Formats: sequence, C-alpha cells, structure tokens
Amino acid sequence: MKKKPDKRVMSKGPSLLLSIVLVFCILGTVVTTVSRKISEEMSAAAIQNLSESLDLLQCTIEAILRSQAEFQRLIAREVARVEDPESYVRAYERNQTMAKMSLILAGETAGISSTGEPFTEEDLDFSAGGSVLDLPVSQSYVNYMGAWSYTIKCPVEQNGEVLGTLYGEYVYDSIDASLPNGFYNKQASLYVMDAESERFVLKPKGMGQRSAGHLNLDDFYRANNIQDPEIRTEVQNCLKNGTNILFYHDIREVQALNYMWAVNDGTVFLVGYVPVEAIQQEGRTVNQNILIVVASMLTAFLICILLYYLNWRQQDKIRREREEERKLHSQQLAEALQAAQIASESKTTFLSNMSHDIRTPMNAVLGFATLLGKEAENPLKVREYTRKIMSSGQHLLSLINDILDVSKIESGKVVLNFEKFALNDVISSVDAIIQPMAESRSQAFHLEVTGVRHEYLVGDETRINQILINLLSNAVKYTPEGGQIWFRIIGLKQRSSQYEHIRIEVEDTGYGMTPEYLETIFDAFTRAENSTTNKVQGTGLGMAITKSIVELMGGTIEVFSEVNRGSLFRVELELRILEGQAGRQLWEQWGISRILAVDGDAESRGNIQALMHDTGVHLDILSDVEEAAARIEAGTEYQLALLDWDTHGIPAASTLREALPDAVPILLLADSGAAGLQDALSIKRTAVLTKPFFVSAFQEKIEEIWAKPGQEIFLEPEESSLEGLRFLAAEDNEINAEILTELLDVEGAFCEIVENGLLAVERFQQSAEGEFDAILMDVQMPVMNGHEAARVVRALEREDAKRIPIIAMTANAFAEDEKAALDAGMNAHVAKPLDMELLKKVIKHYVRRKESL
Repeated sequence: MKKKPDKRVMSKGPSLLLSIVLVFCILGTVVTTVSRKISEEMSAAAIQNLSESLDLLQCTIEAILRSQAEFQRLIAREVARVEDPESYVRAYERNQTMAKMSLILAGETAGISSTGEPFTEEDLDFSAGGSVLDLPVSQSYVNYMGAWSYTIKCPVEQNGEVLGTLYGEYVYDSIDASLPNGFYNKQASLYVMDAESERFVLKPKGMGQRSAGHLNLDDFYRANNIQDPEIRTEVQNCLKNGTNILFYHDIREVQALNYMWAVNDGTVFLVGYVPVEAIQQEGRTVNQNILIVVASMLTAFLICILLYYLNWRQQDKIRREREEERKLHSQQLAEALQAAQIASESKTTFLSNMSHDIRTPMNAVLGFATLLGKEAENPLKVREYTRKIMSSGQHLLSLINDILDVSKIESGKVVLNFEKFALNDVISSVDAIIQPMAESRSQAFHLEVTGVRHEYLVGDETRINQILINLLSNAVKYTPEGGQIWFRIIGLKQRSSQYEHIRIEVEDTGYGMTPEYLETIFDAFTRAENSTTNKVQGTGLGMAITKSIVELMGGTIEVFSEVNRGSLFRVELELRILEGQAGRQLWEQWGISRILAVDGDAESRGNIQALMHDTGVHLDILSDVEEAAARIEAGTEYQLALLDWDTHGIPAASTLREALPDAVPILLLADSGAAGLQDALSIKRTAVLTKPFFVSAFQEKIEEIWAKPGQEIFLEPEESSLEGLRFLAAEDNEINAEILTELLDVEGAFCEIVENGLLAVERFQQSAEGEFDAILMDVQMPVMNGHEAARVVRALEREDAKRIPIIAMTANAFAEDEKAALDAGMNAHVAKPLDMELLKKVIKHYVRRKESL
C-alpha cells in the first residue's frame, strides 16, 4: 500500500516561513520607531547644541567688548595722571586692541588723535544707545583704512573732575581672531551684523560657508530666498527687541536652521544658518550604528535560519535517501529472490538436461560395450561398435569439459596464457575441425580474411580456438542441412600501433533465436527451446563460457538473430603485435627477391600486399594474367608465382606456366576442396596454397617445395606411426596403464610401466643412453608426483636428461595444469582420456626434434 505523506510535515515549512516573516516585521517596526525617536531626540539635542554654541559665541564677543572697555578705562586713568594728555595721545601706537585713540578736552569741540589729524565727534553716532560697562558704543562704520569699526568713549576724570573724553576705535577683525575656529564642521554660515544699520560688519574666516555677496540683511534675504512675510516680521521684532530667533528655511534647496542671535543687548547680531543635515549628523551616526547593529543581528539571525534550513533539508534528504535505500533494498531483495528462483529453476532445468544429455552417450557407451562382448568374433560389428563408443565418449567428454570450464570461470580461476601465435595456425586448426562437420551436413562453409595487417600476435591461442570452435560448432549444429555458414576475420582500424584490432564474425542461415532468448543467451544453463533445437544436445554453457573468455581478453561480443533467418555473432579483440615477424632471412635463404601475384579480386590483392609489406621481397601484384605474361616476356625475372584459382582457373594457370621458366613454381591460391584443382595440379611445378593467404602458410609451402623438389607436394602426407619407439611411462592406475600399453602396442611401440614418479626416475637412471625415446608422465601419483619427477630427471647429470622428451599425460586438463607441467620441465601436455591421434602427433613432433639435435 502506498504511504501517504504526513500533513504535519508538509505544513511545517509554511508555518516556519510565516513565523520568520512575522519576526522580521516586528523587528522592523521596533527598529523604525526607535530610529525615529532617536532622530527626534537628536534633532532637539542638536538645536539645543546650536543654541549653546551661539550663546558661547555671544559671550565671547561680549567678553571682548568688556575687555576693550576696561582697557579704555585704564588708558583714561593714565591720561588723567599725565601732565600733557595730548602729548600722551599723540605718542600712542596702534595695537591689536585699539586701532586709534582720540582725546577731546573738556569745554572743547575738537581734539587730537594718535594718528595726528584733528578729531571731532561729528562723524560718530552714539544715538543707538548701546553701551559696554556703561560706556557708550557708537554705530558701526568704515574707518579711514576701510575696515568696519566701532568707537567706545570714556570720560577722563581726576578727583571727580572731568578733564575730557577719551575715544577708542576698535575694528571688528580683532573679534574674528578671538572666535573659535570651526562651526558645525564648517558646514554652517555665520555673519556679525550691526543692528542699527543691518549691515554685515564681520564675516568670520573660520566659521563655515561664506558668500562675499552678503553685505546686509536684505541682501541675505534675497540671496537665500527668505521672502516669507511672517518670518521677516518676526526678524524685525527680534531686531527691535534685541531677542533671539531660530527658524527653518531652505537655503540653496537644502533644509537649514536659520538664526539671529543678539549680542550686547542687541547692538550686534549673529546671523546665519546651519544645514539640518549637519545638525542631525550625530543622530544619523547613532542611527547608522543602530542599523549596523540591527543588520548584524539580522544577518546572524538569517544565517541561523539558513543553517537551520540547510540542516533541515539535509536531514530531510537523508530521510528520503534512507527511504529510497529501504525501497531499493526491498526491491533488490525481491529481485535477488526472483533471480535466485530463476537460477534455481535454470539449474534444475540444467540438471534435467544434463541427466538426459549425459545418460544418452553413456547409454550408448554401455550398450555398445555390451554388444561388443556379444559380437567379439565379428570384425565388422566390432569396428562399428568401437567407432560409436568413441563418438559417444568424445561427446560425453565435451559435456564434462563445458561443466568444468564454467565452474572455473565462475570461481575466477581462469588464467590466460599469453604466448606468440600465428593467426594462420588458429584458422587452419579451426578449419580442420569445422570443415568436416559442415561437409557431413552438406553445409557450405565460407572462410574470409580481410584487412589483417599482422598475422603474428600475442595471446592465448587455446582460448581463442575455444571461442571460435564454440561459435562455429553452434552454427553447424543449429543450421539445417544445406545451409550456409560464414567465418570472417576482419582487420579494423588500429587504436594503437602495438595492437591488431580484429573482428570475428560467425554468420549462419540457421534456425535463429527469439528476442526473448537473445536477452539470456549469454547466461549459464540456458538453451533455446523449440521442437527443432531440442534435438541438439548440449550443456547450455557454451555461450556463457565464450562471453566470459572474450571479456577476460578485454574484448566484446554481440549477437544479432531472427527466427528462421539465421544468426550473426560478432567478437572484437585487440591482440598485441609480435615484433620482428617478417622473417627476411628466410627469403634470402631461399633466394627469393621478386614474386609475381595474379588475383582478380581487389580486396584480396590488398590483403596479400599488406601482409607481404615487411618481408623485404618485391611483390608485383596484378589483376590480369595476360599482363603478367607480358611482363615475364619483357624480361622480368621471378622466383615464384602466386595465382588466385577462383578468379582465373586452369586456363590462366596454363598460360602462366608457359610464360614462366620451368624452375619457377606456381602456387594456386584456392579454397579447401575447390573443384578442378586435381586437373590443375597435373601442370608441372604447380602446388596449392589454401586460402586465406598468410605469410606463415606461404613460407611453409615454399619450404616444402624447396626441400622436396622432386615430390608431388599436393599429395596427402603419410599417416604418423610410432613403429619401433620405446617409452618409459609412470602411471599408478592399472587400468590406465593397461590401456596405454595396448594402444602403444597397436602402433608398434614398446612401453615399460612404473607405478610412481620415484620409480620412473630410478628406472631412467638405470637405463642406457638412448634406451627410451620419451617419458610419458602421469601427474597425480603416490611417493613422487609427475612434476617433481620431471624436475629430478632434468637435474640428473646425464647428457640425455636435458633433452629426452617428457610428456605429461594426466586428467588435469586446464590451462594452468598445462603451464605447471611446462614449468616443471616437461615438453608437452596431453589430457586424459587419451586421444591417440593427438598423442601420436605430439610424440612424433618431439621425437623428430630429438633426432635432429
């Protein structure tokens, strides 16, 4: 039943998101409120701060005025004490405190000044009523030096009697030097205005923004667009009453706080403005710090939320992955159970098939053995029964080999034995096995080799043979009589210069396979099941073994098939190229420097040319026999001629024979069993080279021609014989020993049997040199096994101990068993049950080698 999603889990995400949004809204509201309140408080504090600053400036200016008044009183007292006051005044030098000193004696209207010119009070206006320490202060004016100035007058008294009036002239610039340097970070504007004339008498240098165009209050109004009647009325009242005023007004499109601040009871005013931005600077700084703190908190909060979310997602992902793993595990368990059931059914079917397939040849062996006992006196029956027993035994042996092979493959014990081999040898051995099988079923067997550049390779020849025989024997078995079978070896483009890339194709016109069976064809214990194929016996392991071997070699295998249309198996392998394979010295030894080849097939010509490329022999390859004859008549000398039989036939062979000297052989390149070859072989010095063309087969045929120039080389060689040979055999099984003795006796050979490896070593030590032609050695024996015995024999201090052939003859039939035998010093390995023809070939090969030494 499908599990429903948990609604609580699904609603958890939106609820969490809503909570986060609500927290952010509340936090934003609090921050905004606090920020606004702080701004208001800071604005009020800034206004208060401006008022205090203006008060400070007011006090500073008033303190300067008082100090000037006190200074003038001191001078007046000094003037009263001197005998000649006018001389005293004339002698006064200008200083920073008082720019000019003047004196008018009592009862006079004119007096003298420190500058030397006459002085009167007519140019001074003391009517404004301003005073400092009860000393009258005149209205501001521009003095003789062009500087805004004011005059304080002080009575000169002595003993209560007024002697005259002392006038002190002071310039406003002296006040500027005493004012603080800077006002709201020099963003503000400040002027000192005379209240009576409303003229700007001082523009302090260190007090922020100034404009030379501001000469009086009206000019200030115009320049800063202060046209509001209410404000101007309020300003006039301020001037009239000597009070202070602050008001907001935009100055140059910047909001500013304007001020008029009374100094010395309103005789002088401080006029100017401060941008609101400068006033609120501290508030903004505080707000910015608050925002930074809040932003940091929000960032930290968001990071925490993000980490929480990521952790939640990770946990959710882990939960879902675990859920998927549980589902996958359950599915895998179900599939494993199904596979186990299928495997169990497959093995049950396999055992059932094997029970039938093994019992069938075994029944034949036992049945014909029984009949053999009853018909022992009838030679014809004995031969017939014996042949059928051998055939059934061979079939039974192939079943057992397949079962053992797949067992080793499944256990991972298959080891490839990489050795050099010739591709021609592989094709020849396979052709020798498959050709008779196909002929017995009246099938046409086609062998094609194209595009191969190198025939000497490195690989496991035995396993390659096994792959080819498995594929081809299946093609023969599952193709009806009269069908067609193609065996192709195709050279593909090399991926590396060190490896030959080949494709093997086996195609037939057989029964074909269903799409369902194609999916399991490479599984063990499977066979195609239908009324036709059920007649073919087998383990159902061949394709599984083939695929495993191909993949072990690093290759690929694929199959294409249609029911009643046939099948195509395609194998691709990369085999290392054997270096130095051209064998040029052989051609030089035979004195062959130029060869003529005539072939009407362009692809075949290309193959021959590619394979002969590195031999050092000059090859003239032509498509037409008339052209070849013309070259010969023109004087071109050849030591050998090669003629394709399929494209030219006997007339071309006769023409070529007439053109060539009698000593030059002609090799007819033809398919095995090609029609008309016997007639062609009647032509002098003519022999057959079986297709496909390979340099190694070509060389063997040339060696045969050169070695036996007087014999008919197309005749079948004589059957191998062991007549007169003597063998020492180590065999612990009495029945096997008896069979071996009888088989060798039939061949005319003598065999002495010993029971174990130790006895074999002792018997060889006691024998005379040359008494035995070879040693046949079982492997698994008591006292001393075959491998140990072979090593001991090779270590003996006898001249023939190193060269006598030792042949392993054992039921251990795997590739590693053969390798172990060779490593122990044996020459060859023959598996039981004995194939007498194979044993005869091996013995003849090594005995001949021994005789040639």
